Amino acid sequence: MKNSVFGQKIYSFLLGLYRWYLRTPERSLDEAYNAALKIKELEDKHFNGNKIDPNLTLYSSNVMDYFQADLKQQLKIAKMRLTEFKSSRWFLNEVNQKAAHEAGVVYPELSLILEKLRFIDQVISKYNFNELKPNSLAIVDQTPNSQTNLTINQPVTPKLTNNVAPKPQGKANTTGILPRSILSTISRLQVELDPNSEQDVVQNFRQAQRRTIISIRFLLLLVIVPLLTHQLAKALIVGPLVEKFRDSETVQIFLNPEMEEEALVELERFEEKIKFQSLISNAPPLSTEEIEIQIQEKANEIAEEFREESANAIKNVFSDIFSVGAFIWLLLVSKPSITIIKEFFDNIVYGLSDSAKAFIIILFTDVFVGFHSPHGWEVILEGLSRHWGLPANRDFIFLFIATFPVILDTIFKYWIFRYLNRISPSAVATYHNMNE
Repeated sequence: MKNSVFGQKIYSFLLGLYRWYLRTPERSLDEAYNAALKIKELEDKHFNGNKIDPNLTLYSSNVMDYFQADLKQQLKIAKMRLTEFKSSRWFLNEVNQKAAHEAGVVYPELSLILEKLRFIDQVISKYNFNELKPNSLAIVDQTPNSQTNLTINQPVTPKLTNNVAPKPQGKANTTGILPRSILSTISRLQVELDPNSEQDVVQNFRQAQRRTIISIRFLLLLVIVPLLTHQLAKALIVGPLVEKFRDSETVQIFLNPEMEEEALVELERFEEKIKFQSLISNAPPLSTEEIEIQIQEKANEIAEEFREESANAIKNVFSDIFSVGAFIWLLLVSKPSITIIKEFFDNIVYGLSDSAKAFIIILFTDVFVGFHSPHGWEVILEGLSRHWGLPANRDFIFLFIATFPVILDTIFKYWIFRYLNRISPSAVATYHNMNE
């Protein structure tokens, strides 16, 4: 009996494996078709339905590198799956087709297969996979400052040859035998003597303008979307749920002992104020019953205020979760914008003068890791604790202040030593002189 069951399992496994083999042409064609769909989606979404070509877009070099990597991957999948489809169709003779029919494998109609093949050929025929180099889709992203002498310290990228740009090097790796200022001057003279330099300047200005608009819009979205999500979630979703499940009669008024202590201090101050006004006024003194009535009314008022504050803290916790989710979602769906904003900040930071760089570095370090920074961190942590209704743990706050600014200062000094010292030694020297 056991041998019979084991034999049936082996037979079922082999039958399933055979069916998987017989479905190889259909599976390969579907994967190639999906790859072509992704390429078509990329063209429609970012290139207005046109071919992914640097001559038809104003994207920067890093953005085009991102598109190129995705395009190359999908083209590779489509080519391999088409080869697999052709090979498996060649091995699928009449005997195998009859066996597939007996095994319950139903192939799609011929018209559907031809339609998918026609769509795949229409998409991938526009690209030559063998000639697709890592930077063949990249364009040079030059700021107008490098062409119009607004920033002399930045090197100018040479003009393109045959619409193919050289691989842009990072700011920290632009080192050579001659000083960069001499190379920058020579490159600028070459550009000024070029008869087509005016067109290049206009094109580069449009690229810089587009980059600035995209960066500012994305920064506004990073601020507005989480704030708007927080308010909408708090008003429409979290607020009604908290009010529904939080009974105002039996619910705990204070979320932590600090709230209770604050309420007691306020009530004691009110009682002392009543007695003081009774002593200095010409009116007849209040009786003990009248004082107790006023204290009772004030206690009920304070209790209602802290009940609302506790409910608001609970709402803030869940609303902040929605805000963080919206922020992460915005980052995931905006990868090209993130690449553009990196270039935007790179051009701003490295385009500043040495004194401006030193001023920003000193301002940043004094605020976040300077002598007076512990007071600022203490205020921020206490504000966050009150925002979420948590007790302000003094030990945790002091431990955070003793470790995090030190770690941040170490990272910042490493950045100055590792990158800024190679990119702009004069800015580092200015920083040290101003800091002394």
